[in-house]
Amino acid sequence: MMFLFRRSQPRVSVDQAHDRTSGNTPDAVLLDVREKPEWNAGHAPGAVPVPLSKLVAGAVLPAEATGRPLVVICRSGHRSQQAAKLLTERGQKAVDVKGGMNAWAAAGHPVLDERGNHGQVA
Repeated sequence: MMFLFRRSQPRVSVDQAHDRTSGNTPDAVLLDVREKPEWNAGHAPGAVPVPLSKLVAGAVLPAEATGRPLVVICRSGHRSQQAAKLLTERGQKAVDVKGGMNAWAAAGHPVLDERGNHGQVA
C-alpha cells in the first residue's frame, strides 16, 4: 500500500520568532500578513506588513524582506501558514509562527499600534 504525505511548512514558536527577528543582529525578517487595519491596531515591533491578499495577487516583497529568511505571522497562524507555503514555493526561505499574534501577545512580547503606542491584536 502506498501512502502519500503532504509536506508541512516549518513552524516556530513565538519565542523563537522573537529571538530570530529582534535585537541588534536579527537573522530573519518578521513578515506580518494580516490586513492593514489589523496591523495598525497592533503588530510586533519591526514587523514588515505585506497582507496575504497582496502576496496571493503576486506582490513583490519590500526591499527589507528581499533575500532574507522570513518568519511569517498573522493573528492565529492560519494565514501565515498559507503565506509561508506560498513564499517557499516562490523560492524564499520562510517559516510560520505557531499561534500568531495572539500567542505573541500572550507570551508578553511587545505589541505596538500604528503610532508606536501599546497596541492590541485585532
